[in-house]
Amino acid sequence: MESTLSYFSKPYVWKMVVYKEYYINSARFLPNLPKEHICSQVHGHTYNIKVSVKGSINPVTGFVVDAFDIDKFFNKVYNEIDHKLLNEIKGLENPTSENICIFIWGRLVQDIPDLHQIEIKENNVTGFIYSGE
Repeated sequence: MESTLSYFSKPYVWKMVVYKEYYINSARFLPNLPKEHICSQVHGHTYNIKVSVKGSINPVTGFVVDAFDIDKFFNKVYNEIDHKLLNEIKGLENPTSENICIFIWGRLVQDIPDLHQIEIKENNVTGFIYSGE
């Protein structure tokens, strides 16, 4: 049986998105909300964070990016925000999920130049995606 790869003219540049998912547990309060808003009080989340990298498959390694490299760079962020009160971290004084996405992007983009997007889910039905724009 012929491989589907043979249907593409050579040389073909394969593009792909690679992602890693992480979970962090953090507390926060949103200081700019009215006192009666539930999120103005200290509360916690188990955030599901997806870090995506987009690029061409390297013909030698077969990788877009080595997934272990994503881990290496994200671990720095993980140690900074896991089991912390996010409001106490410089740059996250108003730790909305939107701002957390941008914060993580800023921490990773120098080390992962093909960073594609940061996705954060607060729960099973609410999520946020930042693509560097």
